[in-house]
Amino acid sequence: MKGYLFLTLSIVSEVFATTMLKFSEAFTILGPSIAVALGYGISFYSLSLCLKTLPLSLAYAIWSGVGTALTVIVGIVVWGDIFNLYSAIGITLIIGGVILLNHGDQHNATT
Repeated sequence: MKGYLFLTLSIVSEVFATTMLKFSEAFTILGPSIAVALGYGISFYSLSLCLKTLPLSLAYAIWSGVGTALTVIVGIVVWGDIFNLYSAIGITLIIGGVILLNHGDQHNATT
């Protein structure tokens, strides 16, 4: 359970850092630029802590998949990025893939 808490912190801080990357305007604005470094630092440190208890393949798949889906949602909500059928299908496939990986990992642990 502790691994998933660190993984969640890692995902949230990565999405935050990516959002701040847009606000930094190519690192020309100091505040968001510092937030990018802090966000990614927290993200990678938390990811390393979650790897003490979670398998690398599962943790990285969740981190990258959920992070990507959340970043898409932030782009749609904050910057008005286009949301269409392809976006919805892509997010659905990402979430479905994460669920399948997690289910497969749990299934292997019980057999």
